[in-house]
Amino acid sequence: MFSIENYDYDLPGELIAQSPVSDRDGSQLLLIDRAREALSDHHFFDLPGLLNPGDLIVVNNTRVISARLFGRKESGGKVEMLVLEHPVPGDRQSDTRWCMLKASKRPKLGSLLFFEKGVSAQVEELGQGGLAKITFSGPVSLDLLMDEEGSLPLPPYIKRDYKANIHSDMDRERYQTVYSSQRGAVAAPTAGLHFTERLLNNLRKTRISIAELTLHVGHGTFSPVRTQDIRDHKLGEETYEIAPEIADQINQARDEGRRIIAVGTTVVRTLESAATGEKRITPGKGRTGLLITPGFRFNIVDGLITNFHLPRSSLLFLVSAFTGLKFIQEAYGYAVQRRYRFYSYGDAMLII
Repeated sequence: MFSIENYDYDLPGELIAQSPVSDRDGSQLLLIDRAREALSDHHFFDLPGLLNPGDLIVVNNTRVISARLFGRKESGGKVEMLVLEHPVPGDRQSDTRWCMLKASKRPKLGSLLFFEKGVSAQVEELGQGGLAKITFSGPVSLDLLMDEEGSLPLPPYIKRDYKANIHSDMDRERYQTVYSSQRGAVAAPTAGLHFTERLLNNLRKTRISIAELTLHVGHGTFSPVRTQDIRDHKLGEETYEIAPEIADQINQARDEGRRIIAVGTTVVRTLESAATGEKRITPGKGRTGLLITPGFRFNIVDGLITNFHLPRSSLLFLVSAFTGLKFIQEAYGYAVQRRYRFYSYGDAMLII
């Protein structure tokens, strides 16, 4: 159960979605019924009929920043940067941040990097795995540079030619949820990409409530697992916030015996991190590096909407803990056979 080998599967490359479907809620939806151990095929717009009146859906309203920048070194060589830290926009004191650097030859300590709009950057500290602390300076702030010149940090399995820029406008719209509002993520909470305003209204009409919290997705969530025992893997910490009125809404639903349906693994990790011993939610800001593996006791979440995840990933550990390893292996095999689309721009599962 805890060997990384149990979390591998074969996936034909053509099932890795490179673009979203034309309508967000037109994605396929695999219903995984844990009580009956049954699988059934649906579309995401069927969601109101698959849930119960009174259910509370909890979504993550984080917004992805265009945090990928392209520049050059003093030598003239190209450098690609992913800005990892995102404090309050406009705070010029925040222009020293940890970044991930990618270049043919790693920049040296103290060297300069050059970007658009006259912005330069100096390497202040070198860390492990391509990490570097960088100080930016110039006529515009780093935040403005990212907003005007940055690219969305799509995962590497979505192939893009950033020079051609032919997908830029589409990605800027579709790699954000329709309810994204809190700037700070370097990756989208992809389970939420399927929702439309129309679908949200249809859910409310069937007496299904929506609550929003924030967890800013960091690059550590997607770090490769290099341990044989999955329990030894370490997640990077991510910041979250649950407003008092949202905590009250969730706690009231639990008191009334209504189900809590988490949209995405980020919501699961936030809710379970904020849970008390009395299975209630504590409001406020916090940080979580919670790793969920089989055997974890879920205190808050009753159902999960999620996409299909990469083999050997911490996200797959979580859904295996929620569903059962054997059943999730069966579900993934079924999805491959039925030609579901996988990963960020792919199809979804509803696990109840």
